[in-house]
Amino acid sequence: MGLYVEALVRAGVDTVWDRTQQPAQHRRWDLRFTDIAYLPCAPGEPQRFRYATRVLPFLTVAGVGVAAGERHRPDGTRTSALRFSSPHPLSLIEEGRGYWRYVPTGDGVRFLTGYDYRPRWGRFGRLADRLVLRPAMGWATAWSFDRLRLWCERGIPPERSLRHALGECAVRLGVLAAAVALALAPAPVPARAACLTAAVLALLLPPLPVTPAARRCLRRPPADAVSAPPALLAGLAAPEAS
Repeated sequence: MGLYVEALVRAGVDTVWDRTQQPAQHRRWDLRFTDIAYLPCAPGEPQRFRYATRVLPFLTVAGVGVAAGERHRPDGTRTSALRFSSPHPLSLIEEGRGYWRYVPTGDGVRFLTGYDYRPRWGRFGRLADRLVLRPAMGWATAWSFDRLRLWCERGIPPERSLRHALGECAVRLGVLAAAVALALAPAPVPARAACLTAAVLALLLPPLPVTPAARRCLRRPPADAVSAPPALLAGLAAPEAS
């Protein structure tokens, strides 16, 4: 799988499962989706769903997917797998597949994902994906996983953690802008040094504990991780638009 993200969530596996498998809960913390809704399906069939992502205030890209899960496995872990596609001509992602694993440990739950997709638009799409979309998707996944962690561990609702992130970003940008303005103004050397120090701190200080941060998640599988796609994924057929 092309992208990998893992977070250690110090909460019960049932809590993590429910907040990731229920569409109403999932869309609250996952930055990659604006809406997720289940579609009708026959008993025993994989669950079909529709998703949407607001790319711009006036542009929403939608797609469909199919998912299946294993809640009770002999080793105590849980797994879900999905395939997805978007017929929207402005969606850079044409189709993809991925999985989630829930691995209980003595410290909580290792919640991890691996997924990949095929971009459209030919050579231009592949270049845009490599330079822009894929790094953004990796960051958004990791940031969202940490947002979920804060919700499960600390009880911070995703909506509040987003406000924390926006507020902290505004403060950092304000400090940086003020420091640059003061550094460019006529001032003694000590004052300029203080402005430079403030600017460096605004850029390098780690996020507050209540603010989601992609840096807290693993972006490469550890040596002991099972990173191969689960067998469950092989049994899923590509979704059809409805």
